Amino acid sequence: MIPIVPNRKLFLAGAFVILSLALCLAQFRGRRGFRFDQGDSGPLVHTEGGEVVNEDMVRTARETAPHSVVWPDWTNEAGFGEDVFTFARVIFKSRLGRPGWLGWINDYPDGDLNLSYRLQQLTSMKVDPNCRVLKLTDPGLGSYPFIFMSHPEGMELKEEEVTALRAYLLNGGALMADDFWGTREWLAFEHEVKRILPGRTWIDLPMEHKLFHCVFDLHPPMNHLQVPSLQLWARDYDPGNPQAYSSVYRGEGSQQMHVRAWLDDKDRIMIVATHNTDNGDGWEREGENEIYFQQFSEPRAYPLAINIIFYLMTH
Repeated sequence: MIPIVPNRKLFLAGAFVILSLALCLAQFRGRRGFRFDQGDSGPLVHTEGGEVVNEDMVRTARETAPHSVVWPDWTNEAGFGEDVFTFARVIFKSRLGRPGWLGWINDYPDGDLNLSYRLQQLTSMKVDPNCRVLKLTDPGLGSYPFIFMSHPEGMELKEEEVTALRAYLLNGGALMADDFWGTREWLAFEHEVKRILPGRTWIDLPMEHKLFHCVFDLHPPMNHLQVPSLQLWARDYDPGNPQAYSSVYRGEGSQQMHVRAWLDDKDRIMIVATHNTDNGDGWEREGENEIYFQQFSEPRAYPLAINIIFYLMTH
């Protein structure tokens, strides 16, 4: 039997190749927005602009660098810090294998700060210029009467999060969920909501509902409020026929926009879900394309969001 003599140079070359492949895979995952640690202990995610966000450490949207536009800034009178409206975004875990930007961090932080500025600019509301980012188990959750979720179709809530969100909603809090599309994603969201509010179901809000007329007078049909992502709109945009956009197809059941609500025993809206529309892109991308801003941000995404927030805060 011929003895096998290790080749030191060959061994070192092989080890170098394996290490290089591992580093490349890590960099690819980072750029694509995957979690560094696919288990529950991995708190790092990337924004659409590639900025790293630590879910355990982040507190405000202004801590994260913008990737779309330079944010406006403003101040409110001293001594009224707790008396202003704060846009609060919820951090939640999504099913593994999804890019991070298809979870809670989608359209963050630009969308949060742009919408907050428009609320400050266009209404009599005084608005926190920093916004808030928090988990459902945060002891300060009850300090924010309005919370927001993006891409909630992939969320997987732990039992303590289900309990915390149920208590929050039944005690008067309100949740807005945005940017999920089609029948499959709706059913996934509905499944999680039924864990939170068992025995309840949703209703479709008709355009006659006061929510659509409380600040801006919005008129039917509902699809006149649908907002596509900037990328999908730009792909099909025809400069020769700028009004040709009709609706978005993103799978079965995705073309008709819905505004759906989950009610408490007194018919107060606890959750409002804007399904088959991307209001968050309308806020986030407002400065990237003037035509997109004029067609979707200005007449659709901002008026609907302002109406929703005003209605939820006054009912």
